[in-house]
Amino acid sequence: MSRSKKSSRRRFAVRKSGIHGRGVFALTNIPRRTRLIEYLGERMTHDEADNRYADLHDGSAHTMLMAVDDEVVIDATQRGSSARWINHSCAPNCDAIEDNGRVFIETTRAIRVGEELAYDYALIVEERHTAKLKREHACFCGARRCRGTMLGKKR
Repeated sequence: MSRSKKSSRRRFAVRKSGIHGRGVFALTNIPRRTRLIEYLGERMTHDEADNRYADLHDGSAHTMLMAVDDEVVIDATQRGSSARWINHSCAPNCDAIEDNGRVFIETTRAIRVGEELAYDYALIVEERHTAKLKREHACFCGARRCRGTMLGKKR
């Protein structure tokens, strides 16, 4: 199959984002409730992820870790898919769905060609949500009702 035919089937591509670093953008119109991609990477426990990244991410909110459940974390820096480049937004057009121990990115509404894919990270941290912590997890999505942070509500 020629390269042009192969690329014409792709629904999204990774490129520079106005939100943060790289992002994932629609190459075609994508219908609502479309399962786009699995969030892949090395699977580990939360303790293993903490041990591996505690020092590296001290003072930095940038990670490629996705909690599957209370026991498993996916580290997309190791064997990760393009899903790792999907940015946060306070007005997301996608959602991360856990299904049988796997995480998939699905659209929550129809996506137009050229639109950046995003989901609400709703990061959970056990510590108090101070102004400093919110700044460390600042959101730059530009949504009309941006809450200013990628942090979610406390459990």
